[in-house]
Amino acid sequence: MEAIRKKEGFICDMDGVIYHGNRILPGVREFVQWLTDNQKNYLFLTNSSQYTPKELQKKLARMGLNVDESHFYTSALATACFLDSQAPGCSAYVIGEHGILNALYDKGITFNDVDPDYVVVGESSSYNMEQITKAIRLVNAGAKLVGTNYDLTGPTESGIAPACRALIAPIELATGKKAYFVGKPNPLMMRTGLRLLNVHSQNAAIIGDRMDTDMIAGIETGLDTVLVLSGVTTMEICEQYPYRPRVILNGVGEIPG
Repeated sequence: MEAIRKKEGFICDMDGVIYHGNRILPGVREFVQWLTDNQKNYLFLTNSSQYTPKELQKKLARMGLNVDESHFYTSALATACFLDSQAPGCSAYVIGEHGILNALYDKGITFNDVDPDYVVVGESSSYNMEQITKAIRLVNAGAKLVGTNYDLTGPTESGIAPACRALIAPIELATGKKAYFVGKPNPLMMRTGLRLLNVHSQNAAIIGDRMDTDMIAGIETGLDTVLVLSGVTTMEICEQYPYRPRVILNGVGEIPG
């Protein structure tokens, strides 16, 4: 644990690590205070594409945590940067919430439900058959399929909910096309996170609740890996994987000691 405390930078997942839905998790206030008191560089890096950094900042503020907006980075922002780098000024048909819509708009990527360059899928509370059918037709007509993140499910206050990979699966199955996923564990998002922290991977740790995104992202990017059991992963699930996190904790509250 001492090796973790000595790290200069921390990349922290949010869902299942900092909160469930609108409920802050035990020990989080103490952890954030420890980061501040010890002048650690930290970034809340979430695979959720639903919210903007400002909305995430306000959400934590409602829970009693005051964190500057600069400490947030989302898969929506990463997806917008990826599309802008691949095809500046492109258009997209989007299934998702305002987090991904705002991020794309800020990069000059326009919404297009007729002949888009891309079909982009993120988490959506209004996901429906009409959207799926339109997406299938557009992909079959040549639009490239992109997912904001690779999460299959996500934790909520009332239990597990389907996430991006589950929502995009019907489009993949119906078209025979595989989506490109931008969020964790894609190294694109991890390298951006490290750049924002201005910390080398050897001096940073990733804290997350998922083996298939957070932990593999940390391993493949060279970060120290901390799995917390406050989200979707149990010890039994952890043991099913061929790789292991270096540290396993019940929650982030154990880090300050």
